Parts: sequence; C-alpha cells; structure tokens
Amino acid sequence: MITFEDFKKIELKIAKIIEVKEHPNADMLYVLRVEIEDKPRQIIAGIKKYYTPEELKGKQIVVLANIETATIRGEISEGMLLAAKDDENLAILIPEKNVKTGSTVS
Repeated sequence: MITFEDFKKIELKIAKIIEVKEHPNADMLYVLRVEIEDKPRQIIAGIKKYYTPEELKGKQIVVLANIETATIRGEISEGMLLAAKDDENLAILIPEKNVKTGSTVS
C-alpha cells in the first residue's frame, strides 16, 4: 500500500499523439511523439500488436508525466502511456471527452 502523500507525487496528464513511428530496434514498440501543454515529448510504448499508427495519431491519452526518463532499446522515453491489459486485449486509457493537453487526471 502507498500513502496518499505518495499518490500525490504521481502526475497523470492528458497528452495528444502527434506522430507514430515504428521503433528501429524492436518489433513490438512504437516511438510516439506526444504533446503535453504545447511541449513535445517522446514516449516508447509496447502497443504495436494492438494498434495501428492510424488508430493512434491524433488520439488523446493518459500519461504518467513525471516518471524518470528511460532509454528503451536505444530510444529515449520521457513518459509512460497508461493502458489496461487482460489475457487477449490491451486498451489505452483515453478521456471520455477531449480536454486541453496537460490537463491533470485525478
């Protein structure tokens, strides 16, 4: 269990996917260019099996914005896309309505 104080440290934000590229060194990963409050970021996401680039481009998503930057197979990831997964499917978390990028998820 985490405390409420620990939970308050997590920054969940709305981002918009502006570009989707295949990862040059991994078959199951995309390199996503997202926008949060008019600031571009790159996120590496293992969702290629479940989504085409056309399904993702322009979509608003929920991201963990304050996670440490990581290098994933040679590419920088500056956030983490949130998704739900069961035995067969994966669904990215999206807002029910369009909201301003950078909006806080609480």
